[in-house]
Amino acid sequence: MAKVTGIGGVFFKSTGDSAATRAWYQKHLGISLEEWGGGILNWAEDKAEDGGMTVWHVADKDSEWFSPSKASFMINYRVDNLDELISQLRADGVEIVGEPESHENGKFAWIMDPDGHKVELWEPMPWDEANKEG
Repeated sequence: MAKVTGIGGVFFKSTGDSAATRAWYQKHLGISLEEWGGGILNWAEDKAEDGGMTVWHVADKDSEWFSPSKASFMINYRVDNLDELISQLRADGVEIVGEPESHENGKFAWIMDPDGHKVELWEPMPWDEANKEG
Protein backbone atom coordinates (compact mmCIF):
# COMPACT_ATOMS: atom_id res chain seq x y z
CA MET A 1 0.00 0.00 0.00
CA ALA A 2 1.25 3.51 -0.80
CA LYS A 3 1.66 5.75 2.24
CA VAL A 4 2.61 9.22 3.41
CA THR A 5 6.34 9.59 4.07
CA GLY A 6 6.48 13.04 5.68
CA ILE A 7 5.16 16.58 5.73
CA GLY A 8 5.70 18.19 2.35
CA GLY A 9 4.72 21.68 3.40
CA VAL A 10 2.75 23.85 5.79
CA PHE A 11 0.31 26.29 4.23
CA PHE A 12 -2.08 28.66 5.94
CA LYS A 13 -4.02 31.74 4.93
CA SER A 14 -3.15 35.02 6.61
CA THR A 15 -6.01 36.82 8.31
CA GLY A 16 -4.35 40.19 7.70
CA ASP A 17 -1.31 41.47 5.84
CA SER A 18 0.36 38.33 4.45
CA ALA A 19 3.62 40.14 3.63
CA ALA A 20 3.85 41.44 7.21
CA THR A 21 3.13 37.96 8.59
CA ARG A 22 5.86 36.41 6.41
CA ALA A 23 8.28 39.12 7.55
CA TRP A 24 7.33 38.43 11.19
CA TYR A 25 8.20 34.73 10.79
CA GLN A 26 11.47 35.67 9.10
CA LYS A 27 12.45 38.19 11.80
CA HIS A 28 11.34 36.31 14.92
CA LEU A 29 11.72 32.63 13.99
CA GLY A 30 14.53 32.89 11.44
CA ILE A 31 12.63 31.32 8.53
CA SER A 32 14.54 32.41 5.43
CA LEU A 33 12.17 33.52 2.70
CA GLU A 34 12.66 32.52 -0.91
CA GLU A 35 12.00 34.82 -3.86
CA TRP A 36 8.48 33.37 -4.25
CA GLY A 37 7.59 34.34 -0.63
CA GLY A 38 7.75 31.00 1.18
CA GLY A 39 10.50 29.32 3.15
CA ILE A 40 12.20 25.94 2.88
CA LEU A 41 12.97 24.11 6.12
CA ASN A 42 15.66 21.52 5.48
CA TRP A 43 15.77 18.73 8.09
CA ALA A 44 19.37 17.99 7.10
CA GLU A 45 20.33 21.22 8.90
CA ASP A 46 18.70 19.98 12.14
CA LYS A 47 21.38 18.66 14.53
CA ALA A 48 19.01 17.01 17.05
CA GLU A 49 19.62 13.37 17.88
CA ASP A 50 16.25 12.26 16.47
CA GLY A 51 17.37 13.11 12.93
CA GLY A 52 14.67 15.67 12.27
CA MET A 53 11.43 13.72 12.67
CA THR A 54 8.02 15.37 12.30
CA VAL A 55 5.15 14.54 14.68
CA TRP A 56 1.58 14.18 13.37
CA HIS A 57 -1.41 14.25 15.73
CA VAL A 58 -5.19 14.82 15.64
CA ALA A 59 -6.46 16.54 18.82
CA ASP A 60 -9.88 15.88 20.33
CA LYS A 61 -12.62 18.32 19.30
CA ASP A 62 -12.84 19.76 22.83
CA SER A 63 -9.05 20.16 23.23
CA GLU A 64 -7.82 23.47 24.66
CA TRP A 65 -4.29 22.79 23.37
CA PHE A 66 -4.55 25.46 20.66
CA SER A 67 -6.06 28.13 22.95
CA PRO A 68 -6.08 31.08 23.06
CA SER A 69 -6.06 30.79 19.26
CA LYS A 70 -9.43 30.19 17.60
CA ALA A 71 -7.74 28.20 14.79
CA SER A 72 -8.30 24.47 14.46
CA PHE A 73 -4.59 23.87 13.91
CA MET A 74 -1.26 24.70 15.50
CA ILE A 75 2.14 24.44 13.88
CA ASN A 76 5.08 23.09 15.90
CA TYR A 77 8.47 24.40 14.81
CA ARG A 78 11.67 22.60 15.81
CA VAL A 79 14.24 25.04 17.22
CA ASP A 80 17.93 24.67 18.00
CA ASN A 81 18.05 26.65 21.27
CA LEU A 82 14.70 27.34 22.92
CA ASP A 83 16.03 29.40 25.84
CA GLU A 84 17.93 31.76 23.54
CA LEU A 85 14.99 32.07 21.15
CA ILE A 86 12.53 32.84 23.96
CA SER A 87 14.88 35.55 25.26
CA GLN A 88 15.02 37.09 21.77
CA LEU A 89 11.22 36.87 21.39
CA ARG A 90 10.61 38.50 24.80
CA ALA A 91 13.04 41.32 23.90
CA ASP A 92 11.14 41.83 20.63
CA GLY A 93 7.77 42.00 22.43
CA VAL A 94 6.38 38.77 20.95
CA GLU A 95 3.46 37.40 22.99
CA ILE A 96 4.56 34.29 24.85
CA VAL A 97 1.70 32.08 26.02
CA GLY A 98 2.60 30.63 29.41
CA GLU A 99 6.07 29.67 30.51
CA PRO A 100 8.37 27.25 28.67
CA GLU A 101 8.09 23.63 29.83
CA SER A 102 10.47 20.67 29.87
CA HIS A 103 9.21 17.19 29.11
CA GLU A 104 10.90 13.86 28.55
CA ASN A 105 11.15 14.52 24.80
CA GLY A 106 12.34 18.11 24.93
CA LYS A 107 11.56 21.72 25.81
CA PHE A 108 8.40 23.49 24.63
CA ALA A 109 7.14 27.06 24.51
CA TRP A 110 4.17 28.74 22.84
CA ILE A 111 3.81 32.13 21.19
CA MET A 112 1.17 33.98 19.21
CA ASP A 113 1.81 35.11 15.63
CA PRO A 114 0.44 38.40 14.20
CA ASP A 115 -2.64 36.59 12.84
CA GLY A 116 -3.58 35.22 16.27
CA HIS A 117 -2.34 31.66 15.65
CA LYS A 118 -0.73 29.86 18.55
CA VAL A 119 2.70 28.53 17.54
CA GLU A 120 4.46 25.74 19.41
CA LEU A 121 8.26 25.83 19.62
CA TRP A 122 10.10 22.58 20.37
CA GLU A 123 13.74 21.92 21.17
CA PRO A 124 13.94 18.13 20.73
CA MET A 125 15.85 16.02 23.22
CA PRO A 126 16.15 12.25 23.56
CA TRP A 127 13.14 10.57 25.17
CA ASP A 128 14.75 10.32 28.60
CA GLU A 129 13.56 10.56 32.21
CA ALA A 130 16.52 12.86 32.96
CA ASN A 131 15.05 15.60 30.71
CA LYS A 132 11.83 15.95 32.70
CA GLU A 133 13.39 18.47 35.07
CA GLY A 134 15.82 20.08 32.58
